[in-house]
Parts: sequence; structure tokens; C-alpha cells
Amino acid sequence: MLAGGFAAALLFGAELLAGVRMLTPVLGFGLGAGVVALCLQRHWRAPRLGYANALTLGRLALAALMLVPLLRPELTEGRTGWAIFALALATLALDGLDGPLARRAGLAGPWGARFDMEVDAVFALLLSAVVWQSGAAGPWVLLLGGMRYLFVLASYPLPWLAAPLPQRFRRKLVCVIQIGALVVLLAPVVMPPVSVVLALIALALLTWSFAADVLWLTRHR
Repeated sequence: MLAGGFAAALLFGAELLAGVRMLTPVLGFGLGAGVVALCLQRHWRAPRLGYANALTLGRLALAALMLVPLLRPELTEGRTGWAIFALALATLALDGLDGPLARRAGLAGPWGARFDMEVDAVFALLLSAVVWQSGAAGPWVLLLGGMRYLFVLASYPLPWLAAPLPQRFRRKLVCVIQIGALVVLLAPVVMPPVSVVLALIALALLTWSFAADVLWLTRHR
């Protein structure tokens, strides 16, 4: 029922942004929510979903709205461009609330943390694609959103890359910088060459963070 409410809001929000009805964000959210439901059936042991996971599901819905400017890059300019920037900024800001909510409700655990991380990853990938389509940076900016997925793919031929990593504040900080930079790049006033420099700085930091993890895994395999 909650997912249905988010889907209806998505349909309305997409129409406000694009001026026409667009089902793609709803379908994208539906796919993501379906995967979440499947994982819940297999791994969720708490008596209720909780406000924190409901908020994370809401962030997934907001992330799905980024499919609108991805399909209609011209919307990243002018008033709609600022609206898309504000939506992305709100999605990023909400990321800091689900963790404290889960801890306060006593529902914090590995499943919720993984759900939050996967929504962040999807959001970053969509943002990077929108930034590329908007012309703020070249296709290489997709690495800002896709590097984690490349890392996961590399773990199949190299299983030692899938070993657990120790908690590092550096990883969380770089993730915030990564997504924050992508959000800033959506602002209509941020254009080349400034946008290119910002994207390159964020990509350098992300590459350094992944390289540090790969080196740690190499030493401990």
C-alpha cells in the first residue's frame, strides 16, 4: 500500500516536471520496490518495516524521478532544471535521517543499512547519467555513479574482492561528496568548464577510496 502511494505520487510528479504523463519513473520504482519486497520476504525478521525503511523507500521513489530528465535532458535547463536540482538535493538531505530513525526505533541492522546503500548507489548512477545527458560533463562522468557496480562485477572473476571490508569513515565521507557533487552539477548555473573540474575532483576522490579498499583486500586475501 505504501509503495502504491509512492507510485501515484511519482506519476503526478513526473507529469508536473515533463508536462505530460510519463510511466517510466513509476515502472522504475516498481521494479526497485519489487526487489525490496523479495528481499524482505527472505531476510527481514523485524515485526514491522519501520519509518526508517519507509523513508528509504521514499528516497527510492525520488531517485526514480531522475528518469524524467534522463529521458528529457532539455528539462535540466531553466525553471524545471532548478526543480530537478531541488528534488535531487532533498533526496540527498533525506539520506541523513533514515539511520537515526532506525536506531531510535530499535530496528537498525544490516538489512536496513544495505537497503540504504543500494538506494544511494542507484541514485548516484541515475544522477551521473542525467549530468552526462545535460552536457555538464562527458560520458566519463558515468564512472561517478557506476564505479561501485564495476567493483561488484570485478568480484565475480576475482572473488576475494567480495570479502568484508572494515568500517571506514573515509568511505562514507567520499560517498557524500560523490553524490553531493553530482547534485551540484545539476544546478543550471553550473556549466563547463567549472562543472568538468568539479566532476573530475569528485571522481579522483572516489577512485582513491576504491583504490584504498582494493589495496586492503589485496593484502588480506
